[in-house]
Amino acid sequence: MDRFAEWISQHNITEVECLVPDMSGIPRGKILPATKFLTSFGDRGLRIPEAIFVQTISGDYPPDETVTNPANSDVFMRPDPDTIRLVPWYTEPTAQVITDCVYADGRVVDISPREVLRRVLRLYEAKGWQPVVAPELEFYLVKPNTDPDYPLEPPIGRSGRPETARQAFGIDAVNEFDPLFEDIYDYCEKQEIDIDTLTHEAGAAQMEINFNHGPALSLADQVFLFKRTVRQTAMRHNVYATFMAKPMHNEPGSSMHIHQSLLDTVTGQNLFALPTGENSPLFLSHIAGLQKYLPALLPLMAPNVNSYRRLQRFSDAPINVQWGHDNRTTGLRVPVSSPEARRVENRVAGADTNPYLAIAASLAAGYLGMVEELEPSDPVEGSAYDMAHTLPRHLFDAMQKLNRSRPLRQVLGERFVAALMAVKQHEYDAYQRVISSWEREFLLLNV
Repeated sequence: MDRFAEWISQHNITEVECLVPDMSGIPRGKILPATKFLTSFGDRGLRIPEAIFVQTISGDYPPDETVTNPANSDVFMRPDPDTIRLVPWYTEPTAQVITDCVYADGRVVDISPREVLRRVLRLYEAKGWQPVVAPELEFYLVKPNTDPDYPLEPPIGRSGRPETARQAFGIDAVNEFDPLFEDIYDYCEKQEIDIDTLTHEAGAAQMEINFNHGPALSLADQVFLFKRTVRQTAMRHNVYATFMAKPMHNEPGSSMHIHQSLLDTVTGQNLFALPTGENSPLFLSHIAGLQKYLPALLPLMAPNVNSYRRLQRFSDAPINVQWGHDNRTTGLRVPVSSPEARRVENRVAGADTNPYLAIAASLAAGYLGMVEELEPSDPVEGSAYDMAHTLPRHLFDAMQKLNRSRPLRQVLGERFVAALMAVKQHEYDAYQRVISSWEREFLLLNV
């Protein structure tokens, strides 16, 4: 409480937002005056229903879910003092803090996405390993869309015209939205979100911002806050920002590539490279683990029915878990690097994923590969699009694979996997009840 009180006083904070990342990565939680926040540490603190961790993307709850308490009882919110930051887009001095949750008996809420990542990181810590990650996040800017029956369109930039052709790596195309990106960088700096390069991606008004590498939990926190920041900033400029995996049918999808490497916790040495500069056996086993387990982890890395529209051949997205050196057609790319920077880039995850779960999934697969001493396939020369499509094509297929994987259920936690399955099954069933415009157009009078 003393740390919070000092920080709140230094920044003249009048209000605090307590954020709890839910299963979809949506910020849930409570907002209260700063004085009430500080006094909330007494009498067991703030409370929130446990059921928020099984809330679906549409705000519903699985009717047959049996993981959480059927009485929908409370859990207790524990703000993490390392995560308190300003909310820079408000005029009133406001703080935000990421909040963990515990049960009445002190047990941590193990179905919390942030705790799932911590669970995986503890496995690495027990081995003397420190994973390092660097996400790359893609998103689209689109015109405000208030009617979901209408397709999304590129927004109007400073020229007064929308993009009509793809402008991959176009400098002037990014400059169309300079005021928006200046605000994003300014807001991220004030929140200590360590973003780096901005580029225009292949889609119309599709952008990518890269993060500098660092500890996995810290980067997951930053991506969680970054997505909120981009959406809020875009709306201030009368534009929407979307992290949907496939928002437009004739444009590429948006991903969250995850660069990951491994350090010795004592020496700080990169364990993925030998002193000679060659790939280490540990690195190859890490890749093999990603190859073996990623298809079953797609409910965490491609979590929505829309996610699978992105994973199509020749679409700047992978269709399999082949790997290769500096090969962007594969699901697993090893960039050209020095031994100190040796890493693998997981290109499977979509931008729509919960960053805590995507990073946990990627690290869990690599961990299992290393402890099981797996061996990868040969690296691909040429295009991996010429090879078989081995990733699940639908959410339901991916859920079945995860349910059948005992090693993944043990690493991620049985209760968490059961909660995830309940949420995703309910979302999938809700989607199956929707009749699309394609069905009306081609089936209504033809079948």
